[in-house]
Amino acid sequence: MSPALTLSRLVLGLLLASAALAPVQAADSLSFNASVVSDYRYRGISQTRLKPAVQGGLDYALDSGFYVGAWGSTIKWVKDVGGDAPAEFDFYAGYKTEIASGLTLDAGLLQYAYPRNQLNPSANTLEGYGALSWGPATLKVSRSFSNLLGFSDSKGSMYYDLSASFDLGGGYSLAPHIGRQTVKRNGAASYTDASITLIKTLDALTLSLGVVDAKTGAYFSPVGNKDLGKRGVVLGAKYVF
Repeated sequence: MSPALTLSRLVLGLLLASAALAPVQAADSLSFNASVVSDYRYRGISQTRLKPAVQGGLDYALDSGFYVGAWGSTIKWVKDVGGDAPAEFDFYAGYKTEIASGLTLDAGLLQYAYPRNQLNPSANTLEGYGALSWGPATLKVSRSFSNLLGFSDSKGSMYYDLSASFDLGGGYSLAPHIGRQTVKRNGAASYTDASITLIKTLDALTLSLGVVDAKTGAYFSPVGNKDLGKRGVVLGAKYVF
């Protein structure tokens, strides 16, 4: 069974389960988002050859704690390595709940899809994740259930993500992050990334200014031989409606 079909069945199962668990008058919510960024960085690595990207998505959250969503972005990296996918689409489903006073658990599945990417192994990746949040801090662990983003024999790769969000007042917040990507059986591709982002919220509009750095010498674009993990400033604007 393909990862995409497995995820589709999971999403359907979550929706059916939540319909059975949630009250009839549950306050479910549907939201959409659209954004532009000066560089799309995924775990510190540029997906757009250090160039801008256009992104958008939708989220459907159930009052019971279950949620599903989809998100997409323009990319360049697949074409740069000989494939043919100008966009990335992510589909996810999960459950979020408070398991103790102030302690929140979030767990789910995430499918990264690169239509017609033509890479071997395929760039398409299925991950599971679990996160614990307490106060401003969140610790999240992700594990790939398939090869990771086209790396051969990389099933079981892990990503460890420690991040936080500090309210500075006046609609400003500061979000530091550090992460560690391990690529199973491809040790040279493993690396550590870090970022710090200043965020300004203006009603439905969110503006961001971040500094991102990935400590790796393994990720270079064949076009211009650009270091895709080099330290850089990333600007973003996101609108939720």
